[in-house]
Order: sequence, then C-alpha cells, then structure tokens
Amino acid sequence: MAPIEDDDEIPQLSGSALDALKEFYGERDARQKQFENLKGQAEDDFEGKLSMDAFTEDWNASQFWYSDETATVLARQLLEGATDDTKIAVVSAPSAFIQLKNLLASGEYKCRPEIKLLEYDERFAVFKEFVQYDFEKAIQLPAEMKGSFDRIICDPPFLSEDCQTKAALTVRWLAKSWTPDDVRIIVCTGERMESLITTKLYGKAGTKTVDYEIKHAKGLSNEFRCYANFECSEWKWVQS
Repeated sequence: MAPIEDDDEIPQLSGSALDALKEFYGERDARQKQFENLKGQAEDDFEGKLSMDAFTEDWNASQFWYSDETATVLARQLLEGATDDTKIAVVSAPSAFIQLKNLLASGEYKCRPEIKLLEYDERFAVFKEFVQYDFEKAIQLPAEMKGSFDRIICDPPFLSEDCQTKAALTVRWLAKSWTPDDVRIIVCTGERMESLITTKLYGKAGTKTVDYEIKHAKGLSNEFRCYANFECSEWKWVQS
C-alpha cells in the first residue's frame, strides 16, 4: 500500500467531534482527580461528606447506584435503633454504604456500629471497611464475620436465580440469626425475583415485598423492588 503523502487524505475530526472528545477527556480527568482526592481523604480516616460521583458506574458489571435520597432512606433503616455493638453488613450496595458513612459523620447518630462493605469493585478498597467479595465464592470470607451481623442490606448484581441464591447464602452466613426479631434484612433487586426472594431464599427470615420505591441516580429500565423483614416509617409490607 502506498504511503499517504497528502495531509488532506488523513481523516480529520469535525469541530463538534473535537469538542465532544475534549469534554469526554475533561470529565474523565475530573473524575480521576475526584477519586485521588477521595483516596487521600479515606487514608486519613476522613469523615466529611462523601459522594458516589468519583465512582463511575460500570454497566457491564451491573453497577447502578441508588439516588442519594434512596441510599439515605436505606441507610437510616440500617441505623434505626443501632448501638455501638451493632454490626452492619452492606453486600454489593456501595451507595448505601456511602450514605451510612455520611450519616455517622454528620453527628446525628451517637452510636458507632461496626460496618463492613462486601464488594467486588476494588476501587472501594480506599475505605477501611472494604471486604473483597465475589458472589461466586459466597462464603469465602473472613471467618470472624460468620453469624455476627444484626443488620444486612444486599443488592445482588445480576437478575439470575444463580446470583440471587449465592448472594442469599452470603446473607444467611453473615446473619446473627434468621428471625426478624434478631436481624434486619433489606434486599433490593428486580420485581421478577419477588417469588424467589420472599419464599425460597428469605421467607423463613420474614422477608416480604414493601411499598418503598427504589430510585437510581441514572434511572433503570428494569422494574425494581425493595424487600425487607420489617416495617418502618418509610415502608409497609405489600398485602398479597
């Protein structure tokens, strides 16, 4: 193939394409700077206002962050009645974890419960509460975590029976008990998982569909539901 000698034959980007490219790289660099700042703050045990903005969603990994409002509502239910001895596990729901951190840093809550974030995405390892988690290895977790958590929220990454079942195995392994009197359970997942969640996987723990509407920061095409084994000021069980 003959070399291209005429510059006019080299493909050129239009002005609008160049502007879009510059905007893309500008946003990418801004997010990277945000993340580096957050990493530095976390390493210093920073307790200021945290945001999910630094953690871009990877839809291929089925990452869909809750809106701040939803994440805060869920976090409040995990903190309701908590004490210094309470242990809270956040399984594949990092946006709820971020709001837990924010609420505890706000001074509104005097308790200091132990929190663990079980998450596959290693970006969240900037937080000391991070525990590497892969639902395919449902109970390959630190032994001391077994049967020790009073409050658990789980948002399985995929709408498949296999993923939901393995995530439920993790929740059962983590739970101090499997009765609503001793453990608060919140599961956020698709509507089509309802029967599996409320009967086969979490039925014995008293988990039912609630009327609270989960909202995502960037929307979600799938019908999404919240399931819990308790009622509260934010939701009631849906009567079947």
